Amino acid sequence: MFIKSFKLVSILVLCNFLFSCTPQNISSTQNSDDPIEIKVVVVTMFEIGADEGDKPGEFQLWKAGQKLDTCLPFAVSHHDICINPKTGVMGIVTGMGTAKAAAAIMALGLDPRFDLTHAYWLVAGIAGFDPADASIGSAAWATWLVDGDLAHQIDAREIPESWSSGYFPLFNTAPLEPNQTLDLSKLNRHGQSTNGEVYKLNAQLTDWAFALTKDTKLNDYPAMQSLRAKYIGYPNAQRPPFVLKGDQLAASTFWHGDLLNQWANNWTHYWTGGEGNFVSSGMEDTGSYQSLVYLHNAKKVDKSRFMVLRTGSNYSMQPPGLSPLENLQLESGENGYAGMRSSLESAYLVGSQVVDSIVTNWSQFKTTMPYDVANPKIIDEAKIPSSDNTAEQLISALNLEEHLEGGCFRQTFSADHRPKDIKCK
Repeated sequence: MFIKSFKLVSILVLCNFLFSCTPQNISSTQNSDDPIEIKVVVVTMFEIGADEGDKPGEFQLWKAGQKLDTCLPFAVSHHDICINPKTGVMGIVTGMGTAKAAAAIMALGLDPRFDLTHAYWLVAGIAGFDPADASIGSAAWATWLVDGDLAHQIDAREIPESWSSGYFPLFNTAPLEPNQTLDLSKLNRHGQSTNGEVYKLNAQLTDWAFALTKDTKLNDYPAMQSLRAKYIGYPNAQRPPFVLKGDQLAASTFWHGDLLNQWANNWTHYWTGGEGNFVSSGMEDTGSYQSLVYLHNAKKVDKSRFMVLRTGSNYSMQPPGLSPLENLQLESGENGYAGMRSSLESAYLVGSQVVDSIVTNWSQFKTTMPYDVANPKIIDEAKIPSSDNTAEQLISALNLEEHLEGGCFRQTFSADHRPKDIKCK
């Protein structure tokens, strides 16, 4: 009898231990029946491997920098949800493409564990940048989101000789004319077209985010400088990274080249009634925002609190002297995008200022939009991310240490005679 009782007690203790270690119970906030109030949702689209300790994707710096250490299961989406219960900041990874992004945002919005009614949303992802407008490593705040997939298409080998393209808007029968624009009075009350070809975000919130971050110093690296020098005739492409306002074209096809870059500019010009300017090419943002519109209708979220920040990992067209294929092959090689590291850092350097400002001023920003608050609290300058801060966060996220001969690396083996107390700077 004693043995059976002992086994029963042991099993109960073991079960209790196991359940106490599940993601759902790692924070005392989960013991409450009340949903967790979220102040900011940071939306990233991909992570290359693990969330820390290896080559970073869009999520790693956010997880480290915002201390998103409480991770909760999210089986109906691409990746677990990670939050900081003290600050109310959440980070998600939607997966790449419009379908995954739309599904992830909808699933999150309907999740009863969270109160998102006053949350701000920040998309922070990399993109291809138009060299006419910006350089790699730069960060662009968008007002317009344009969908590049909803269209008619006839193969270019079968189009009439007088046509400039076989790609044209739904329910039209010919390609766009030069400077042709949509009548914006046709947009609905959400600032979008009937079929979702274009969406206008809260321009005042975009302006506020830009004003807050426009003077941010962004990281620049030798590989970026070498690539920039090739873009002769594109003065903005040759500038060091900077913050700007510029609109986003979302298309699930990874397109590249001068002719398609011209199409992107014409497409954006048309669907925004001439108000928008194509700067960044991504995949997901129209899907993410469409889900938010539906959730807004259900009174789950406030769609006017949605922001899109895209950073340039590569240019959307080739430099003079190269073909689109040659340029794409160079970027797809061993070295990857010259602006990849800087673009990931820029997303955090710029975006975290917005996140921190919202958290700092939550007592006001919860019910009043930031641009309507007369005297918001200013973030302590010591807390504003700098290039050095980002490097330290990247070192921390990747578990790097200093090498005796210079630089940083991640140790996988150590000889007994190796010094143990080297600090990575």
